[in-house]
Amino acid sequence: MTATQTPRDAFELLMAGNERFVSGTSEHPNQDATRRTETAPSQQPFAVLFGCSDSRLAAEIIFDRGLGDLFVVRTAGHVTGTEVLGSIEFGVSVLKAPLVVVLGHDSCGAVAAACSALQDGQTPGGFVRDIVERVTPSVLAARAAGRETAEEILAEHIEHTVDLLLERSRVLAEAVADGRLAVVGLSYRLADGSAQLVASRGLDAVAPAAS
Repeated sequence: MTATQTPRDAFELLMAGNERFVSGTSEHPNQDATRRTETAPSQQPFAVLFGCSDSRLAAEIIFDRGLGDLFVVRTAGHVTGTEVLGSIEFGVSVLKAPLVVVLGHDSCGAVAAACSALQDGQTPGGFVRDIVERVTPSVLAARAAGRETAEEILAEHIEHTVDLLLERSRVLAEAVADGRLAVVGLSYRLADGSAQLVASRGLDAVAPAAS
């Protein structure tokens, strides 16, 4: 893996690892003492992974990768703030990762809480409320488009996050426009471990899976 890797190369490498994980043939690459020594001086991750903090979404496990492969940023419900944007920009502009992945999943507590808040008008207290409020626009947009199922709402939230990253970050938007970066959205299924493509920016030859 090098900094000259293309967005498509990075995407295919990531998805190949997920296929191994799903089939039970994980290879656990780059997880030994040799790799630890190799990456100690510097890192060249091939992807920035921005995912939900859910304990069942351990990125290096579900994509069968190891040390130095993924630059991981995680928040509940993959909600975006300045710290998140700065971290992702660092992974792209400094570490030269050619791929940014937004990773959501079914049975997401943040999405469920936003749906409940809209239904009964009650939101959680503390800073959890802020997370729910940031997910709510995705739920509203999905419903306005007639997308009511949990799967459809999740896909909307993932795609909304992808677009939000590109709207708020000139660094990311310019890298996509120049062909140096792709930003994709994946929906992870907890039961079978598969990651499905639901949004793609800069990876035009790969069509998102049907909702």
